[in-house]
Amino acid sequence: METGRFRGASFLPMTRRGFLLSTGVFAADRGMRGQDEAATFSTDVKVVSVLATVTTKKGQIIRDLAKDDFVLAENGHRQTIRYFSRETDLPLTIGLMVDTSLSQQKVMDAERGASIRFLDQVLRPGKDQVFVMQFDLAVLTRQTLTSSFRELDEAIAKVDTPSRDELEHQFGGGTLLYDAVSQASKDFMQRQQGRKALIVLTDGVDTGSDATLADAIDAAQRADTLVYSILFSDAGYYSLSFEGTKGRGVLMRMSRETGGSFFEVSKKQSIDQIYAAIQDELRSQYSLGYVSDTPVRISEFRKIALSATQKDLVVHARDRYWARR
Repeated sequence: METGRFRGASFLPMTRRGFLLSTGVFAADRGMRGQDEAATFSTDVKVVSVLATVTTKKGQIIRDLAKDDFVLAENGHRQTIRYFSRETDLPLTIGLMVDTSLSQQKVMDAERGASIRFLDQVLRPGKDQVFVMQFDLAVLTRQTLTSSFRELDEAIAKVDTPSRDELEHQFGGGTLLYDAVSQASKDFMQRQQGRKALIVLTDGVDTGSDATLADAIDAAQRADTLVYSILFSDAGYYSLSFEGTKGRGVLMRMSRETGGSFFEVSKKQSIDQIYAAIQDELRSQYSLGYVSDTPVRISEFRKIALSATQKDLVVHARDRYWARR
């Protein structure tokens, strides 16, 4: 059984002023660390911000690299890294998205409990925001963006599979995973700055979405949002059905192409351990910023290649970002 994980980076085009305000990279900080080049740009120059995680080949996270330890290229052209920070203290926006279709009924209690414990550790009141969304026959927002742990606790307690009465009155598809990711990206993440991540707990099976997998990935990429997917399934629900096996590939692709990570709950790795790993990643990202040497004349996806100068290190980063005109 494949239990791999993919990590990545988020690319956030913004103005130089917006980047500096959100990352805290100021002249005084450059003087203290000696990490950043002095550079002067007009405020309308677009800075591409890159959030990345670096590990050894065995998966151990590396936290002590400097700017000169990275090499970055866009569409094959090497770029100058202008801004750099190891302490990623950017505001964090999290979308907690829970599959509440009947296939998840037996794992729902474990998902709710682990989610509350995770948010209790991660959420910084007044700085970070979280929204809660569930999806089955429909997509339902249980809680809009909030910094209140009490509100999130109450919202997560209401996340559940449909009742028999709700099933009888519902129309449409079965598990709207792709619609949910698309809606969350457009309705919530598109307007946010700083670090943005969707945490999706599901078996990865979509039945009935109007959106496709490609549509969901595209929406997350345009909103500069990482997708951390957690495959948590009831092994007996699908039995030998093909539907129960293809969900892994869907979630791995969604995480890889948006720059997030894929995890699978198993006997060797509990959901609490997975949440701890996600928390570790969110607290261990590098923030890099550059100004493209190619002006944006049309909105388009551009390829990114971010690597470490040390050959035994692996930079986990997606390979493109949305250059917005």
